[in-house]
Amino acid sequence: MAIRKTEEPMIYKSGFDFLNRLKKNNNREWFNAHKAEFQEEQQLIAIFAGALLDNLNTHDLIETLSGKMSIHRIYKDTRFSNDKTPYKTKWSGSFRRATKYRRGGYHFNIEPGNSFIGGGFWQPVTEDLKRIRDDIAFDATPLKKLLNSKSFVSMFETLQGEQLKTAPKGFDADHEAIGLLRYKQFLLIRPFSDKEVLSSSFLKEASLSFKAMRPFFDYMSEVLVTDSNGMER
Repeated sequence: MAIRKTEEPMIYKSGFDFLNRLKKNNNREWFNAHKAEFQEEQQLIAIFAGALLDNLNTHDLIETLSGKMSIHRIYKDTRFSNDKTPYKTKWSGSFRRATKYRRGGYHFNIEPGNSFIGGGFWQPVTEDLKRIRDDIAFDATPLKKLLNSKSFVSMFETLQGEQLKTAPKGFDADHEAIGLLRYKQFLLIRPFSDKEVLSSSFLKEASLSFKAMRPFFDYMSEVLVTDSNGMER
């Protein structure tokens, strides 16, 4: 496979160009004819992801073993989708935190017009969701302080994720923290423009985004690994 001689950990414009052409030719015939190009671009993404992983491991303990292993498959699961095009038109990947005591996960999405660095809790299981809500209902002050901190707001602006339209079952609709209690997902997302993604500083900014998630992850980890009496589960 012919890889560029300069394998710097960054996002190259050629990667965006490939995705844009794939979007216009999202079929197996075209993809198979350009598979070598896909593999070259994916390898460059793996190099970038590997650098992200190295930076993550300076301040967290990550279960994912390599940048290549973090990358999501480009093949779509179309079984339950009306869109039957076979390929994703983005580069994306995730890093898992190690051990049951470190909750939350890191994610990157590289896509023309829709790139972001994200993390959090995409689909909390019922037990975890109730534990989070119970903690918020008991005392939302620590979480509110975290979400309103200058560092959090400057990086992520606000907590994101799907919310219930009404109060969750078992919680008072007039609770002072009802805005937080209605969350079903707890996501931190920092969007980037195409220009920012293609700049030489993107690796640094992406890594800083992941590092800025740690206070939120630490809060959630404490909530989710202890019972209502504060004892380890």
